[in-house]
Amino acid sequence: MSLSLSPAQIADLEDFAVTLARSAGEVILPLFRADHGLADKGALTGRAFDPVTEADKGAEAAIRKAIAARFPDHGVIGEEYGEDRPDAEFVWVLDPIDGTRAFISGLPLWTTLIGLRHRGTPVVGVIAQPFTGEYFVGSAQGARLLTDAGARVLRTRPCADLAQALTATTDPHLFTGREQEAYQRFHAAARLVRYGADAYAYALVAMGKLDVVVERGLKSWDVEAAVPLLAGAGGLVADWRGAPIGRSGGQMLIVGDAALLPAVTALLEPAATPTS
Repeated sequence: MSLSLSPAQIADLEDFAVTLARSAGEVILPLFRADHGLADKGALTGRAFDPVTEADKGAEAAIRKAIAARFPDHGVIGEEYGEDRPDAEFVWVLDPIDGTRAFISGLPLWTTLIGLRHRGTPVVGVIAQPFTGEYFVGSAQGARLLTDAGARVLRTRPCADLAQALTATTDPHLFTGREQEAYQRFHAAARLVRYGADAYAYALVAMGKLDVVVERGLKSWDVEAAVPLLAGAGGLVADWRGAPIGRSGGQMLIVGDAALLPAVTALLEPAATPTS
């Protein structure tokens, strides 16, 4: 936790972050499994299929409006609308729909990611799944799952042996070259690998259902909500060398039990790239 923020301030910011996630859900849910106005950002840049929907854009606009009304001096970095005062003391880092491919396929594995930096350090994170009514929120003060049934403390589970670990990645085909070789070593060493959960898998590590998530090519809005959430639940977010993940994203590793870190990084580090 930032030394200059009191527990009461952190609690207030957590509550506001959950409010933002709920406001995003109000925009997103009417479009889930409906006509979501699909467009392809990749077609504009010559890249592979990179979907965006009216739900993505509408949800981020709603979040930004709420932040401006409550904290007009805060900065915002979002996937859909870019940067606004990224060097402010407080900066919200937003991904309105992480897992857009799942969203357009009707799969309830997409999430809304809301992170908050204070003086450059991630201090509050929310991973929300409005369709299932799950709001995973965390900071250095702890982590909890909020549902209609109430609040539940989140803790990662002990797992010091990679051969016993339940793991996830979004898509193994995203790894190429040396990264693919490293990922295959990891895959072979793990007990189980699941695909396609995107950031919902991060929340499952915090819940103690998964042990490791390995990803690559991430942006700041993909990772910053996870850092405080996992810290509060007893896990950690790192790069493939085991160092703190950079503010620009890149290669990411989440472990629920820090005792797993040496075994996982031994397999991934030969393909690690510099963290920015």
